[in-house]
Amino acid sequence: MAKKSRHVSETPATAWLRAHGVAFSEHPYDYVERGGTDESARQLGLGEHSVVKTLVMQDERGQPLLVLMHGDRQVSTKALARALEVKSIEPCSVEAAQRHSGYLVGGTSPFGTKKTLPVCVEASVLVLPRIWINGGRRGFLVGLDPSVLSTHLHARAVACAL
Repeated sequence: MAKKSRHVSETPATAWLRAHGVAFSEHPYDYVERGGTDESARQLGLGEHSVVKTLVMQDERGQPLLVLMHGDRQVSTKALARALEVKSIEPCSVEAAQRHSGYLVGGTSPFGTKKTLPVCVEASVLVLPRIWINGGRRGFLVGLDPSVLSTHLHARAVACAL
């Protein structure tokens, strides 16, 4: 996995995971602006399908939610809106995403967010043996069992991948 062993200081996400007794591994990498999951997967020697991105979106009333998606897939906002029985879903602005989550875009974790937000996860993420997801800082993923998303975040499984 990680080629370099670097110490990563505690983040709100890792503090949350520890407080909830969740076992996880730490995987720092060199953050590249706009590199996304392709870059983190490449540096860490992971399949991009198992690297899960955390997206901050909102419905037509401006109600925010987190969407967890495979790194190599996109979100069908139409399918997500249908599943949630709302008119529409769209990505939040960078400013709104940071305000809702408490994280910088590019370092957004679903764990330890500033506000408790509803979480939706692409259903096929939950069948993976292990996932890697942002650990609350740019250039830092945590590896864990995807069941944590359901058991601890109460993530709603939806089919919304393109």
